[in-house]
Amino acid sequence: MALAIARMLAVKPLSLPREVLLTSVAACCYGLVATALDFGGWNEPDWRAALFAFLGAATCLPLARAGSIRRASRSAGKSG
Repeated sequence: MALAIARMLAVKPLSLPREVLLTSVAACCYGLVATALDFGGWNEPDWRAALFAFLGAATCLPLARAGSIRRASRSAGKSG
């Protein structure tokens, strides 16, 4: 879901496989952090853990896009 929302933004997207990989890895990492923070305990899923993982994954894509735009503008400035 985070991937679908981020793809709708007007900023130049990264390649689709790269974005899928980035959001999947980010969601897994944030899910592990949510588990370590013990949102809802070990035996049952909790909405706070899901929200934490979703927002973490949704935050990674704009940051990656901003980094790629910044790198592109730097390389354009050097070649010109």
